[in-house]
Amino acid sequence: MALAHLWSAGITWEDDLAPVAQASTAELRLLRTQFVTGRGCVPTTSMGRLFDAVASLLGVRHRVDYEGQAAIELEVLASHEPLDTQEPLLRLRIGPDGVLDPTAMLVALVAALRDGAKPARLAAAFHSAVAVGVAEVVDRVAGRTRLVGLTGGVFQNVLLLKTCRRLLERAGFTVLAHHKVPPNDGGLALGQAAVATLTALAEGRTTACV
Repeated sequence: MALAHLWSAGITWEDDLAPVAQASTAELRLLRTQFVTGRGCVPTTSMGRLFDAVASLLGVRHRVDYEGQAAIELEVLASHEPLDTQEPLLRLRIGPDGVLDPTAMLVALVAALRDGAKPARLAAAFHSAVAVGVAEVVDRVAGRTRLVGLTGGVFQNVLLLKTCRRLLERAGFTVLAHHKVPPNDGGLALGQAAVATLTALAEGRTTACV
């Protein structure tokens, strides 16, 4: 993911970047061919994949053994530094459609790495950038609505969740967060089962999904 994000941001694959150094010549050649041709490439807008990419760039983890491992370790690293949301070192650009664009943030992160910034400081700055970006998008699209729910696997990240909640509450929002049902695919699966069951019951079927 880190190599894909670097490519998308127009950042040259240099050996001083951890994900480049960790990849074999064959892997780099294959990925370069895929990115040039688009073959076997599926676009993703997942925030989780961005966390994976940043974790690799900061040398935290390049390959995972389970879902969310890189993001968890990135959160632990970030927790060693204060989060500055007033004057964040990194920022995510917000497009006209309200979608967060990481390109400029990745360019700034790589530049800071090359200037000798500590990975822990950049991990914290990345969390700040995401939290500020989330708060700004919500404020932009909410209109008169002052109630917002934070859901999705990324909000299993307690540091990010608390920071987003603080910024949103400061802006006058009431924030809903998960307590019993997880915000990741587990919650999604439960919701799908509930919809299927209610649909079956409404149609008079007695063999509803369980």
